[in-house]
Amino acid sequence: MPTDADLPALRERTIALALARAPADGLHATALPWLRLIRASAAGLAVPAIYEPGLVLVLQGRKQAQLGSAVVHYDALQCLLVPMTLLPRGRVTEASADKPYLCLRLSCETQALTELLLDIAAPTLVDEAGAGLQVAPVTAPLLDAALRLLQLLDSPQDLRTLAPLLQREILYRVLTGPLGQRLRSLVQQDGVTRRLARVVERLTQRFAEPLSIDELAALAHMSPSTLHLRFKQLTALSPLQFQKNLRLQQARRLMLADGLDAASAAHRVGYESPSQFSREYRRLFGAPPREDISLLRRAAG
Repeated sequence: MPTDADLPALRERTIALALARAPADGLHATALPWLRLIRASAAGLAVPAIYEPGLVLVLQGRKQAQLGSAVVHYDALQCLLVPMTLLPRGRVTEASADKPYLCLRLSCETQALTELLLDIAAPTLVDEAGAGLQVAPVTAPLLDAALRLLQLLDSPQDLRTLAPLLQREILYRVLTGPLGQRLRSLVQQDGVTRRLARVVERLTQRFAEPLSIDELAALAHMSPSTLHLRFKQLTALSPLQFQKNLRLQQARRLMLADGLDAASAAHRVGYESPSQFSREYRRLFGAPPREDISLLRRAAG
């Protein structure tokens, strides 16, 4: 089994493979739907972002994410756990053309995690649903498994059989490390974290629909006041703020990627008033919709 002394060499090999798979800045898909790579060649401003549930293994560079007043920094050879969809302000703080920010993004698949937990001893779980984002060092065995996963992408005939085994190994390494308790809490059906995750899933899937706090509270088996408190502890937003933020980010994506105008995008994500949409959009992104999208397109070249 690799040790800490092997980390520098493992990191160099993993970076080389990741750079080959991510030759330009941006988000890069792979043949595995639960594995993506992210590359950025320059530091940037803090921008509203959508962090989907998963693990982020940073190979190079540094990034920060802010949820409310809490700021989480994560850099080379650190692992970030995102327990459910969260809406922080994200910012790459260390990157260059020679040494871009580079990370692997692995989705948390509940079925794979549940099956693995059936096979390993479970310690007493204390689920207090604390900070939404947590960071821990990447160990040599974890990085070795990630390296072998990238190598496997070059053997498509072996992916179907071997990729689930490596996914299981990576989850095992995280479960048996400092992030294990929070990862376990994602599948503890009666735990606070899992109940809040169900609320986040409902909001994410049905963000354009009218919000019913009573319905969400019933889904979480909490009173409305307890839901508000617990939800804000985890996400730094109230359920209503979370829905509003998500609507605005989805509208931005529709305008940027699909070419919708502001009024059409606003209607698509659930806004009835274009003027209200424009006000709230400017408050979140710092510019009205048309100006913001124009700036983004110019920045993308």
